[in-house]
Amino acid sequence: MSTTPADPSCRQPNRSMPASSVIPVLAYPDLPAAVDWLCRAFGLVERLRIGGHRAQLVFGDGALVVIAHAQATPGQGSSLMLRVADVDAHYRRALDAGARVSGPPQRYPYGEAQYSAQDLFGHTWTFSQSINDVDPADWGGERRNT
Repeated sequence: MSTTPADPSCRQPNRSMPASSVIPVLAYPDLPAAVDWLCRAFGLVERLRIGGHRAQLVFGDGALVVIAHAQATPGQGSSLMLRVADVDAHYRRALDAGARVSGPPQRYPYGEAQYSAQDLFGHTWTFSQSINDVDPADWGGERRNT
């Protein structure tokens, strides 16, 4: 049994699953409100709704699953990072929708501009725009197994 990611070109198609190799799952006590807010504030698109307990959302070529869980604890043990084309425009969109943001986008030596925000239930989302192609060794990174 292989533990490597499935090559998308060799993977069995399944219209019931997002095409992403990694699919985060976030729990919210009010699924419809969470889906509406995530789409409006962060620009995700609802792909599929399964009853009243689960939804699949997409963002570019990535995906996540949102589940209804009455006992969900705000923002515990998870965060998400999404790559965007224009981090400044995305930041303004999130502010306009009432997102709690950490501050305006910051530029980092590893070639990314990023800001973080909390969604309506306390999950932390980081939005990142590549602004330069930087060798990881230039900022202390070390390549491993790739």
